[in-house]
Amino acid sequence: MARPLTVGVVGCGYWGPNLIRNFRQLPDCRLKVVCDLNPERLAHMRRLYPEVQTTQNYDELVRDPDLDAIAIATPVRFHHRMARASLLAGKHTFIEKPMAASVAECEELVQLAEDRGLTLMVGHTFLFSPAVRKIKEIISRGDIGPLHYIAARRLNLGLFQKDINVTWDLAPHDLSIILYIMDSLPHTVSCWGNAHITPGIEDVTSLHLTFDNHRIAMVHSSWLDPKKVREMTFVGTRRMIVYDDVAVHEKIKIYDARVEVPPHYDTFAEFQYSYHYGDMYVPYVKQEEPLKLECQHFVECIRTGRKPLTSGREGLEVVRILELATQSLRNGGVPVHVNGNGSKQTLFEAESAVPAAATAHS
Repeated sequence: MARPLTVGVVGCGYWGPNLIRNFRQLPDCRLKVVCDLNPERLAHMRRLYPEVQTTQNYDELVRDPDLDAIAIATPVRFHHRMARASLLAGKHTFIEKPMAASVAECEELVQLAEDRGLTLMVGHTFLFSPAVRKIKEIISRGDIGPLHYIAARRLNLGLFQKDINVTWDLAPHDLSIILYIMDSLPHTVSCWGNAHITPGIEDVTSLHLTFDNHRIAMVHSSWLDPKKVREMTFVGTRRMIVYDDVAVHEKIKIYDARVEVPPHYDTFAEFQYSYHYGDMYVPYVKQEEPLKLECQHFVECIRTGRKPLTSGREGLEVVRILELATQSLRNGGVPVHVNGNGSKQTLFEAESAVPAAATAHS
């Protein structure tokens, strides 16, 4: 039996403790050490997990010959430097979203990982959600007909960031889902927004993407809404899907609703839309924590050498869109063309390697 994979986690703030909990619970993984600059956070981790070592010095993780992998859950401005050091030290590396602060930084990390034969994975957790995978399955089967558009809303009051705007903070979740469902890169990116609280850091934005076959996607992000909203709508020619991640149960609802245009008419007076209102039904989706499946997938990819579903290249494409969104935002929402658009099916070729629990009963 292979020895447990030894992992270290850096960042014990908002999201890091979730990674710590999940890596610690995996049967074929040993969480050896966690790192943070805040001694109070480290003391809290020691109370929860007394067997886990703690340190304020990230270099200790990088130099530790016993560590197979490092998971990074720090502010975005540190992602590139920490991931680069991890990869150069021969560690498999997991980075929370967004992968880095620029396309150039992402490209360097991808190249480093490929040159050294290391697993590089980005924390786009929603691609491991049984609900999202069920939506992918329904749309791929053609159950709702060809897709017209995707509309996403990710709203809440805070948490305000100091180094990135709300698009970089919230939209990566929706962008990763959109690229996964669309199976292609967008042709153009447009973004509008305003900074109401912190000058220069937009807290409300609207992102617009155009795809082939007249498909579009819209993402509304806000730190200024009174109610937490995590909703996506997928509109096809035959049916529509509403995905509400905040809902405890019934996260997916399928509406048998559509608009039909009469095939023949001689005059405008004879032209009349036909509105179809059918039943709404809720498909069964097994409840399982996506982050657990994501951490398990990272460990399995290290052991097997498979390309992760959310590899560095997927993380790079999301950052590419974010970078272009910033360019559009600074120019009043002018559309920016995406270079090299095309099929992403090869980028998602590792889908079969996702833990079986992510697809079972989904």
